Amino acid sequence: MYKNLAALFMAACCISSPTHAQKPAPLKVGFVYVAPLTDAGWVHQHELGRLAVQSAFGDRVQTSYVENVPEGPDSERVIRDLAASGHKLIFTPSFGYMEPTLKVAKDFPDVKFESITGYKNAPNVAAANARYYEGRYLAGIAAGRMTKTHLAGYVAGMPIPEVLQGINAFTLGMRSVDPKAQVKVLWLNTWFDPGKERDAAMALMDEGADVLAFHTASTAVMAAAQERGKLAIAYHSDMRKVAPDAQLLAVTHQWGDYYKRRTQAVLDGTWKPTNTWGGVREGMIRVGWFGPRVPKAVQDEVLARQQDIAAGRLRPFAGPIVDNEGHAVIARGQVLTDPQILAMNYLVSGVQGKVAK
Repeated sequence: MYKNLAALFMAACCISSPTHAQKPAPLKVGFVYVAPLTDAGWVHQHELGRLAVQSAFGDRVQTSYVENVPEGPDSERVIRDLAASGHKLIFTPSFGYMEPTLKVAKDFPDVKFESITGYKNAPNVAAANARYYEGRYLAGIAAGRMTKTHLAGYVAGMPIPEVLQGINAFTLGMRSVDPKAQVKVLWLNTWFDPGKERDAAMALMDEGADVLAFHTASTAVMAAAQERGKLAIAYHSDMRKVAPDAQLLAVTHQWGDYYKRRTQAVLDGTWKPTNTWGGVREGMIRVGWFGPRVPKAVQDEVLARQQDIAAGRLRPFAGPIVDNEGHAVIARGQVLTDPQILAMNYLVSGVQGKVAK
């Protein structure tokens, strides 16, 4: 009898003892960077997004990155290696990564991919970009108020619609307050080459530009403006550390919230191949970080126009718009649609230069 009671007691203990479920493995999240990781610029902003993900989710995620990956075959190899090594969410933030991302995604249907600055979707590929042109328009207003020569220089990377949108919006913003303004463009056909970026900036200043803007990935243009005592628009991130006197303002893009939302969706099992294009209203684009040479009146004007864009009262691509070959683009009272903006392949009146081949 006692033996039976003891057996029953032992069985009851085993049944009632708590069991410790095995902790799920962290979600591995990978990032591919097109240039070296520095303390400012395009890659820096995406690195801030990665760090935001790691901070928000702690040990639920394991993030990693590969930097300085050229667009083309190298990027496909890196993206494939990340997918093969257990990464279930991969962010590929560069336009030239779009096709390699789509190619790898076909072979890894259980992996979710985020093509940043891409525009094509697949069942496991989402696309996202920011309306950089909104910030560029605001920077143009500041440039128009500050220029004395009525000439701005623009160091441009690749001739893709995103870059053309920025050049055109900057010019339209500048000419909205300085109708005599001109913008001279030099194309580099590369995203990251500090030597070429500096040379282009110097050449533009030699030709009379007293304000510089750029769409490349380093801080070289800012450093050149600082050296020559000119003004420059920081892009991607605040660059006052490099150009404390030269920085007019910074046009920044903010990826942390988007990256956190998409990571949460994978963790929740609710991820879908969305296509996102957010701007000032969504908090993905911000201007500010004014330099010491910018009067408060100019700062207030730019920030007021930023509020107008957020509220929908100001549309950078509102007519009339004419290209720099004299062709009408859109009439007064009309506004370019998103498909028209995304397909932009011309330069507006006021831009000196042609679309690079």
